[in-house]
Amino acid sequence: MSIPSAARLVLASASPRRRDLLAQIGLTPVIDAAEIDETPRARELPAVLVRRLARAKATPVAARHPGAAVLAADTVVACGRRVLPKAETEAEARACLELLSGRRHRVYGGICLIGADGRIAERVVDTAVVFRRLTDSDVARYVESGEWRGKAGGYAIQGRAAAFVRSLGGSYTNVVGLDLYTVAALLRGIGFAV
Repeated sequence: MSIPSAARLVLASASPRRRDLLAQIGLTPVIDAAEIDETPRARELPAVLVRRLARAKATPVAARHPGAAVLAADTVVACGRRVLPKAETEAEARACLELLSGRRHRVYGGICLIGADGRIAERVVDTAVVFRRLTDSDVARYVESGEWRGKAGGYAIQGRAAAFVRSLGGSYTNVVGLDLYTVAALLRGIGFAV
């Protein structure tokens, strides 16, 4: 039996990017952001971190919305085992961009879906991104734009930073904030019409 798309889906995130991505596939969820501590644990690998954080966001929101499906996600940018911050200051953004310049990095997306029946489905999506070598003026102009603020790794691929990307292997929407292919598959798995 297929559940209509209008059935209750709750997004455990205040991210406008995730909301916009879901709208692309015809979904308009209720928004109820979970407030959690996103600090990585000592020696925690990026893929383990995003999976843990996605579940940590979904669990309290599911408790507040019995009978609804709850979707949560987290995105981490990593160079090797090093997790880059969600840049909040110009210095953080500059440091991220200088580290990513001319290098390959990975964007990990953790997705957790808790069905109305309490069943949990989790996935980690991994996208490889290679930046071209950035000049000092590239970095300065991008930092001046302010587009990096609050973004994992200090950049938004859907904006001006798209010009920095030499190649991408995997899901583009994962880098934006939510892999739509995986989300649609998980939702279909619990009977949502997507």
